[in-house]
Amino acid sequence: MNVFEAISTRRDVRQYTDDPIKPDDLDQILEAGRRSPSSSNDQRWDFVVVTDRSELRDLSTVWQGAKHVASSAATVALVAPQPAEDDSLASTHYDLGQTTMCMMLAAVDLGIGSAHSRVGDQDRAREILGFPADRVCPWMIVFGYPADRPLRAIRHPKRRPFDDVVHRGRW
Repeated sequence: MNVFEAISTRRDVRQYTDDPIKPDDLDQILEAGRRSPSSSNDQRWDFVVVTDRSELRDLSTVWQGAKHVASSAATVALVAPQPAEDDSLASTHYDLGQTTMCMMLAAVDLGIGSAHSRVGDQDRAREILGFPADRVCPWMIVFGYPADRPLRAIRHPKRRPFDDVVHRGRW
């Protein structure tokens, strides 16, 4: 699969089979995240990988929109230093977005679905995951094999028309 095929195929998957992800495949997804670009190459991230079913159920309680975490094969919590300044916050979140997309595209190539989840309750997430007090976990990436329908290129995505989005030279 080439990169554009992976982009065209990736969609949010929130219903998963019970099949575990092979350790080598999960490591490949994590390696894609580790290799993603970051501002000034600061690499302000750590990944906490959760595959235990009872821990996944606990982790699904950190935000009302995180129910799909409980049925995933693996969830990766993105942990970063608590930014002291607004500029650092913006670049940290941009970097976390890049590592998220790198992992999600690597997953598509392996036939693994993904979705993201916000983390609302930092104290609960810290209790479950054990990350230090000077860190935050703003996002989780949820992985598993799609239970609803296989991953395939989306021919007519629900997106604004190309000519409405693209402005060349000026608005």
